[in-house]
Amino acid sequence: MYTLNDANEFIRESKHLLKNDYRLNYHLMAEFGWMNDPNGFIHYNGEYHLFYQHYPYKPVWGPMHWGHAVSRDLVNWRYLPVALAPDEEYDRDGCFSGSAIAKEGKLALLYTGHVLTGPNQDQDYEQVQALAISEDGVNFRKYEGNPIIGRDQIPEGVSRKDFRDPKVMEYNNQYYVVLGSNDAQGNGLVLLYRSKDLLNWTFVNILAKSDGTFGDNWECPDLFLLGDKAILMMSPQRMPAQGEQYNNLHSNMYMVGEFDSEAGAFAFERYAQVDHGFDFYAPQSTVDDRGRRIVIGWMDMWEQDMPTQQGHHWAGAMSLPRVAELDGDRILFSPVEEIESRRSNAYEQANIELSGERELAISGDSYELQVEFEAGNAGEFGLKLRTDEAGQEETVIAYQQEVGMLLLDRERAGIGPGGQRKAAVPLQEGKLSLRIFVDKSSVEVFAGDGEVVMTARIYPSADSRGIKLFSTGDSKVTMLRKWDIHPV
Repeated sequence: MYTLNDANEFIRESKHLLKNDYRLNYHLMAEFGWMNDPNGFIHYNGEYHLFYQHYPYKPVWGPMHWGHAVSRDLVNWRYLPVALAPDEEYDRDGCFSGSAIAKEGKLALLYTGHVLTGPNQDQDYEQVQALAISEDGVNFRKYEGNPIIGRDQIPEGVSRKDFRDPKVMEYNNQYYVVLGSNDAQGNGLVLLYRSKDLLNWTFVNILAKSDGTFGDNWECPDLFLLGDKAILMMSPQRMPAQGEQYNNLHSNMYMVGEFDSEAGAFAFERYAQVDHGFDFYAPQSTVDDRGRRIVIGWMDMWEQDMPTQQGHHWAGAMSLPRVAELDGDRILFSPVEEIESRRSNAYEQANIELSGERELAISGDSYELQVEFEAGNAGEFGLKLRTDEAGQEETVIAYQQEVGMLLLDRERAGIGPGGQRKAAVPLQEGKLSLRIFVDKSSVEVFAGDGEVVMTARIYPSADSRGIKLFSTGDSKVTMLRKWDIHPV
């Protein structure tokens, strides 16, 4: 088994080996080794705590630990010691994803204990739910009565293996937890349990279930209230594509609806992707002391090439934290305003008549761009980012006016995976507003009012720093602003 001491000592002794070519400047990564799902995201004692799935020993998925970082502004993160290691019989092969809640001044973590039962790690396993508690928010002690939800509490007609990712909330003076699973017949679902003390849990109901079109397993569910609606957010695995949507191997989505806590039922009215790009998975939310609902996701995707796994000693990153706000039956996402305090070297231009391609006098690899286009008669217009002098590398953000689609194209973005993603974005009075964040090996695009966000990892050469505008036909850039973004 693994120990916390071994993990922390290994990180201390090994982090000098990190190669910084693609290390991000204002996104959270693992201090060393592998990172995936965000876990235990919470505002506690004046700081944001973010835990994450972590294998500290290599930049590959392995027996999961919980890494831990804290921040006062969601931009600058400070690493704390590894919080959980797989060191008990019920979690010996991994402390899988989960969540956090404050209770009587203490910080409680709920997580999935993963145990292999045979030689095939993709097929032979069992999962239970466990609890760990901290008095100081740094050092955690696993509850001696674990597991708190065992396999004997899995209802009939539900997978006996896939039973994971507890997300806890307090509602009407009781605790509720949602768990991801499936019906073992190809349909993802979410289970709901109830407790008065975080220790003794009762199964309430199958909260929601796929009708065959939403993937064969649901991971990392998150149930929360937003405005006057209930939101169920989850990550469906192997969800069939719907036109230009849900084109990744595993997807992300939210449902807007009504939650009946007594019956344990969720009735949805509308669903949509949280992020329409390549690299956004397992999002988790929290409410901070300002009442903001903040969402963060793993900024990578399973079973695709991750160049930093080869010789860089790290892999995986978190997205920018995003504020979620309800607008009717849709959620609008915006970057947390704290990022604006990290701006420097402001640049602004206005009323740029555009036909063909134009290289700008600005460049960089870690910056924010705000651009407003007036579409005119252009068939396609947009930007090319992280371009090189030879014309070999570029990440393209283009608007295709005839079909009303925003395109994110990383086919020539560097040494990482290629591909294109599209999302429907209507023009507003003939204009398109974009807010774009580039950070060494990532790009995040917030379109219009924030209903559409597109995220991608990119791995261009260090000297690919150019920024170009282009238009097929006549269009106009009414406003362009750029700031370099760096942490303190």
